[in-house]
Amino acid sequence: MSLNLTGVTLTYPDGDSRLTALDDVTLAVPAGTLTAVAGPSGSGKSSLLAVAATLITPDDGIVTVDGTATIGLTRGELTELRRRKIGIVFQQPNLLPSLTAVEQLQVMARIDGRPPVKARGAAMDLLDAVGLAPQAGRRPHQLSGGQRQRVNIARALMNEPTVLLIDEPTSALDHDRGAAVIDLITRLTHERATATVLVTHDRFHLGAVDRIAEVHDGRLSVPTAVG
Repeated sequence: MSLNLTGVTLTYPDGDSRLTALDDVTLAVPAGTLTAVAGPSGSGKSSLLAVAATLITPDDGIVTVDGTATIGLTRGELTELRRRKIGIVFQQPNLLPSLTAVEQLQVMARIDGRPPVKARGAAMDLLDAVGLAPQAGRRPHQLSGGQRQRVNIARALMNEPTVLLIDEPTSALDHDRGAAVIDLITRLTHERATATVLVTHDRFHLGAVDRIAEVHDGRLSVPTAVG
């Protein structure tokens, strides 16, 4: 179980020419490890995450998710791969206002066709794992920003993905809550053996991750171990 990007190049139209968002990027993320990709705004972090999530097809290169190369897959096959293998934590939780914390997770299981009783049990287990079991019946407006982000993380793990992709999880949190969220992501990565990529422009909370890579002008440095 792992995530591999090999020689990935991505360009966008820019007038009469093309703008390079990713330039020959190679990244291997083993199962059970958390790699942080840091860099300033506009450096290519979001493009890297979108390619890894199979939301954008690169101009060149290969993306491999848990042993499956995505090149040549149909749109339906990519959708199925995302649903079964990839968990995505967006920068904003985008929780459904009418649903409780546990119902936010149960929706994911329903999409995957799981029985309601088993779905609720799995959802409660995940909320317990992120420290929110007592808040299972609360709706988003009854939760703090840090709690909403924890629900967001638990929701991404609901279908037991092998790859977890996380976009700027601390951007709307203060220092202490941001550090707690990074610690939580690191712990869940190790416990659930996901291949996790976290993109951020904030290096202050990265002491707990396994490796850090820097991206500048679409080029990715070789990840270095932390500590």
